[in-house]
Amino acid sequence: MSTDRRVQVTKRFTLEMAHALRDHDGPCKHIHGHSYVLDVTLTGEPLDRTGDPKNGMVMDFADLKAIVKRCVVDHYDHALVLHESERGAINADHPLFARTRFTPWQPTCEYLLLDMVTRIRAELPTGAYLSQVRLQETATSWAVWEDGE
Repeated sequence: MSTDRRVQVTKRFTLEMAHALRDHDGPCKHIHGHSYVLDVTLTGEPLDRTGDPKNGMVMDFADLKAIVKRCVVDHYDHALVLHESERGAINADHPLFARTRFTPWQPTCEYLLLDMVTRIRAELPTGAYLSQVRLQETATSWAVWEDGE
């Protein structure tokens, strides 16, 4: 990829999610929620193919939106995320807990971000290069993943 034609494009998503941090030494050990902001950045060269409906784009924002909605937003939005060791602490049959997601890792902003990166990468078409993902948990706190390659 020629560096003088490389462009970064970013699409922003929002989702509401609750979590609790197992064994945490502060108030985050209790179930609480956040309004998350997820920024997904791709890097590439705009397509240079006259007549192609995607001409001039690194990736159509609508296509990126569909991918992230399907693999991240639909999974996490309005969900409660808990460590799998908490499975016995809730009544999984109760409708209040219908959107509970159990993870083998502590559901911190950092680990949620890494899971989202994995989910997005698995769905991107060939040639779409995921270069950065940023997950903002509060107005003043976020985690950023950048591809080191």
